[in-house]
Amino acid sequence: MKDISSHPVLTLRDLTVHRGAAKILDRVNLSLGQGETLALVGESGAGKSTIATAIMRLLDNARVTGTAELEGEGDLLALSERRMVKLRGRRLSMIFQDAGAALNPSYTVGRQLVTTLRRTQDLSKAEAREKAIELFTSVGINDPEGRMSAFPHQLSGGMQQRVMVAIALAGSPDILLADEPTSALDVTIQAQIVRLILTLTRARGASCIFVLHDLALASQACDRIAVLYAGQVVESGPAHDVLERHRHPYTQQLKSCVLEIGTKDLSAPEGTVPSHDQMPVGCRFSTRCPRALTRCTHEAPPLVPARDTATGPLDHHIACWNPE
Repeated sequence: MKDISSHPVLTLRDLTVHRGAAKILDRVNLSLGQGETLALVGESGAGKSTIATAIMRLLDNARVTGTAELEGEGDLLALSERRMVKLRGRRLSMIFQDAGAALNPSYTVGRQLVTTLRRTQDLSKAEAREKAIELFTSVGINDPEGRMSAFPHQLSGGMQQRVMVAIALAGSPDILLADEPTSALDVTIQAQIVRLILTLTRARGASCIFVLHDLALASQACDRIAVLYAGQVVESGPAHDVLERHRHPYTQQLKSCVLEIGTKDLSAPEGTVPSHDQMPVGCRFSTRCPRALTRCTHEAPPLVPARDTATGPLDHHIACWNPE
C-alpha cells in the first residue's frame, strides 16, 4: 500500500440527494486523500454514480444537501455555476460510462481535445494541437496525429474510451472521477483502461474516485473501498481489509459473487434492492440480511469505526448492528 497523505482533498459530509420524495443518497460521509484512489462499489441503484455526478454538480431535477468540501475552494454545493465551470476540467474531471455517448459525434476527437486544452490551459491553437498529440500518445492511441481527424464513430470502443481519458486529464485535474469507465468494453480492454487511468493519475499525483461493480477489481486497483447499499455507505476502509476482513453481511455477499480460482459455487445476494419510495425504516439491508435482528428492522445503524479486541478502533468503518 502506497503512502497516502492524511490530509483530504475532498470531504463529503451528510451528502443527501432527493428526487421528489425519493431519497437517492442518504447522509453519505467520505473523504479522499491526496494521491489516493477510492473505489465506490455496490449493486446497480446503490448511488455510486449519483455521488460522482453530485460532486461535479451535474445532477438535474434533484435536491442536494450536505457538503462537499474541496481543498482550497470550500463547499462545492454552495459555489456558483460560473465558478463550477472554472473548476470542471481544471480541478475536477470525469470519465463517463459510455464514451460513445459522451463524445460529440459532430466533431473530430482531435477538435474536442484541443478545445478542452485551450479552455483549461490557455494555449494557442498550435500549442494545443501539439499537446493533444502528446496526450493521445500517452493514452496509447496508435497513429495519434492521424487520429486527430477521426470522428468518434470511426474509433473502436476502447479507442473512444482512451480519447475520453485524454480529455479528462487535459486540464491536469486534482481529482478524477471515473464512472464505470470500462462497463462497455471487453475484459482485456477493461484491464488496459483501468491500468492506464491509474498510471496517468498517479504519475500526476492526482486523486481518483472509481465507480465500480467489481469488488475484486476494486481491491486490486484502489487504495480504499466504500461499499454502498441503497444510497448509504455500509462499510469502508483500506481495500485489503474490506475484501479480506469485511464485517458487513452485504460486503460478504458481494464477495461471494466474485469468481476466483478454486471457487466451485457463486452465491448471489438473494432478493432485490428496495425501491426508493419503500425503504425499510431501520437498516436498509435488513430485508435481505441473513443476520438481521429485531433492532435492524426499526433502527438505522450509524457508520462507526470497527474495533479490534487488541488495538481498539480501526481505520475501517461499518454500519451494522450485528457485524461478522
